[in-house]
Amino acid sequence: MHNILQRSAAALLPLTLAFTATSCTLEVKEDESTGLEASVTAMLERSAEAWNDGNLDAFMSYYASGATTSFMTPDGPVYGPDQIRAGYESWFASDAQRDSLRFEDLNVHQFPPLTGIATGKYVLHRAGQVTATGWFTL
Repeated sequence: MHNILQRSAAALLPLTLAFTATSCTLEVKEDESTGLEASVTAMLERSAEAWNDGNLDAFMSYYASGATTSFMTPDGPVYGPDQIRAGYESWFASDAQRDSLRFEDLNVHQFPPLTGIATGKYVLHRAGQVTATGWFTL
């Protein structure tokens, strides 16, 4: 799994939360005035904060708990939060060098009442230099 994520990070961020075909947990109330886009943006900001703080538990809390939750790698999907977490553990080791994470170009399309799809770009950066970037779908 570590080798898969190393290749993924170099090409796609182990975060690919690529998110291509990833599940995340997000609770949005129908009467919430901020809307789905603001909720997704806030969730991604909290996820990036957890990544940047080196807090794997908090970072993983944004993944849905079901067995169908997936993380896309160059070798195909990894299923379930336990397997996904195992892939991240080396990135969160106390001696690991982990680039900072931010998200850009977020587009959220809502399908009433509370379903939607989000696409955006993750950016890993260190010392003012972008080290990896790619697109994701939630």
